[in-house]
Amino acid sequence: MTSAEQAILVINAGSSSIKFQLFDGEHSLLRGQVDGLGTKPHLSVHDDAGTTLADSALPADDAACHETALGAIVAFLSTATPDIAVRAVGHRVVHGGPDHADPVLIDETLQQALARLEPLAPLHQPHNLAGIRAAQKAFPGTPQIACFDTAFHRGHPRVIDTFALPSAFYDEGVRRYGFHGLSYEFVAGRLCEIAPDVGRGRVIIAHLGNGASMCALRDGKSVSTSMGFSALDGLPMGTRSGQIDPGVLLYLMQERGMDGDEIADLLYHRSGLLGLSGVSSDMRTLEASPDPAARLAIEHFALRIRRETGALAAILGGLDALVFTGGIGEHSARVRSLACADMGWLGIALDADANAAQETRLSPAEAKVAVYRIETDEERMIARQARRLVDA
Repeated sequence: MTSAEQAILVINAGSSSIKFQLFDGEHSLLRGQVDGLGTKPHLSVHDDAGTTLADSALPADDAACHETALGAIVAFLSTATPDIAVRAVGHRVVHGGPDHADPVLIDETLQQALARLEPLAPLHQPHNLAGIRAAQKAFPGTPQIACFDTAFHRGHPRVIDTFALPSAFYDEGVRRYGFHGLSYEFVAGRLCEIAPDVGRGRVIIAHLGNGASMCALRDGKSVSTSMGFSALDGLPMGTRSGQIDPGVLLYLMQERGMDGDEIADLLYHRSGLLGLSGVSSDMRTLEASPDPAARLAIEHFALRIRRETGALAAILGGLDALVFTGGIGEHSARVRSLACADMGWLGIALDADANAAQETRLSPAEAKVAVYRIETDEERMIARQARRLVDA
């Protein structure tokens, strides 16, 4: 078989959707998703040129869960790409714990270990594992490879990853892990292609989407990141609180009588942009809203980005580049402008016209800190990692 006949299928399973992409080397043959699992399932697929290959509702029974949804995807692939065999399936797994710094072949022992990490990433980990189980049934005998969002941040010195708790907690795994590593690794590579000297310097990447975090890099490697033990820490997000005083949680338990499940629901599902605005968790909706609370949510989000930029620059000992990525980072000129406002003391400045035009370089040529907008591609990063492993 030629390389085009043996492709890498990438699966990114969420709570109500399965995103997928089929790669022949670096070439994306097609991408799509089944969303609305269990309610109103819908299949959409496009090729690399953007041509629509499928856009249709599915019978509810054909996508009632991850297993049946993946069955619908396999049925589509067998018709649309009959001559292409899936050589391996790469999976995005949000949490790899302290032990996984590289992609790894999935077996039952690994699945059990990853299931024990579900409390640390309850919005993602259970669904990632459901996607793995579904793919194992759909592609029996095909290598299934886990690629971890936490892996990029492994290797930090203990002083970075520890909390100021008794050391026994660190030994038990209570430490900072960091997330969005697949995105950071891809964007760091693209920055080195665009501006090699800058990419090898002191860089902060802001991955801003429904989930949001920031990462300090030196020579393309993670030095520190805003997310910690769970995907709740750091910046406020679509529905997640971000960093919060632990005393608030004690108050909620002791004075309001809230239990762990109620607090988890508050922090994961009813906070962030949604909680602040009372309008929406979607930045596009907030930017279009005349509600003062929507403006407050946007301004608070940008303020926290500026605060984290300063903190990460202090760890790096200065800054050579700031990169925006993710759905908000790539598309919201307003958020980028607010996030860079009053940051001239650090050498950050935006070219307003370049920012409005969504160009790649957003800063003036003479600016001390180069500011970029780079589109991320986590699925392509997963395909690369999976291919390296099966080729080894």
